[in-house]
Amino acid sequence: MCGSFCTMGNAMEQLAELRKKYFVLPIMSRNVYETDTRFGKAADFIKKAQELTGQKVLHSIVEAEPIGPKHLVDAMVVCPCTGNTLSKMALGITDTPVTMAVKSTLRVGLPVIICLASNDAIAASGQNAARLMNTKNVYFVPLRQDDPIKKPFSLVADFTLLGETVELALAGEQLQPIYR
Repeated sequence: MCGSFCTMGNAMEQLAELRKKYFVLPIMSRNVYETDTRFGKAADFIKKAQELTGQKVLHSIVEAEPIGPKHLVDAMVVCPCTGNTLSKMALGITDTPVTMAVKSTLRVGLPVIICLASNDAIAASGQNAARLMNTKNVYFVPLRQDDPIKKPFSLVADFTLLGETVELALAGEQLQPIYR
């Protein structure tokens, strides 16, 4: 989970849905783990994720590194994924628990599913989305503009399609169309 705080409610709903079918190992960026915002308190997000999954939230690079090599997951879901994290992943920057978890997962050939929520996805971070869309084992939850008038460069994943995207990614397929 990354710091798209306004979508954390949607992310938690999807976490609950995924947990019905899958073992879920929660990972939070330092910003989510430490930051209180008008959308909620960090302690509440941590508590909810741990209650939903029955697992301790991983929140350090050291905790995230063994995920891939030890095959602790079958797939990695980044939900929500900020434009900042998306850009770091596209450029191979591994300086957060989430980017380390992604790197660790990809290096052993497992799928990574990105549930993007970014105010600049059609602007600054757009080129990085395109780069990742062409990366083996990276899959996107289908995207849409959330408010084309007030936020013309913003894209957000259709969170309700996360489960379907995960199932297809586990079979090596991208849910289509990517843009809706």
